[in-house]
Amino acid sequence: MAEVIQLPAEARERGGKGAARAMRREGRIPAVIYGDKKDVTMLTMDVRHVAREYNKGAFFSRLFEVVVDGKAERVLPRDVQLHPVTDVPMHADFLRLSKGVKIRINIPVTFTNEEESVGLKRGGILNIVRHEIEFMVPPDSIPEAIVVDMGKWDVGDSIHIEDITLPSDITATIDRNFTIATIASPVVEKEVVEDEDAEGVEGEDGEAAEGEAEGEAEE
Repeated sequence: MAEVIQLPAEARERGGKGAARAMRREGRIPAVIYGDKKDVTMLTMDVRHVAREYNKGAFFSRLFEVVVDGKAERVLPRDVQLHPVTDVPMHADFLRLSKGVKIRINIPVTFTNEEESVGLKRGGILNIVRHEIEFMVPPDSIPEAIVVDMGKWDVGDSIHIEDITLPSDITATIDRNFTIATIASPVVEKEVVEDEDAEGVEGEDGEAAEGEAEGEAEE
């Protein structure tokens, strides 16, 4: 089961730019929860809490519980607006989750045992085609990552989605055996060395022979 992190929040009634600016001066940001055929819930959150979780990475593939007045709603982040200069969160949107419904989500791909890979030991280069993959997943079964074990792969191999053991309750949204990564052959640059000295010698010999022929003719 995916880890669920709690985010404290407070309800808000007012919207608009003026109210948002006032919140930010107090170290808070506006946020909303929507979905599950319910009314949109307008919130305000401590910017430090949102920034801390956002900066951990994989923010949009992690479950959260937004807690308002002691009541928790399970949500998935869908959008964060960042300050154009400081990259500090300025607004957050969360999708309300309901039981028995699968959600569309991008899950990051990680690679393990690279030091044991036959192909990488031989100088092969790991070419990552997909850094993340979109799946349909039950909210309580979101994996932290799709793990690719590099141990058995050699130079020239292509790693496809069907080569990976996935949890039984998740399904890729692409309906074909697509490539995740390949191990390319090492690039070897061949140096072309021109025999400049040899060319110079030939030129000199040619000129000398021509001079000698001219001298012989004058005699």
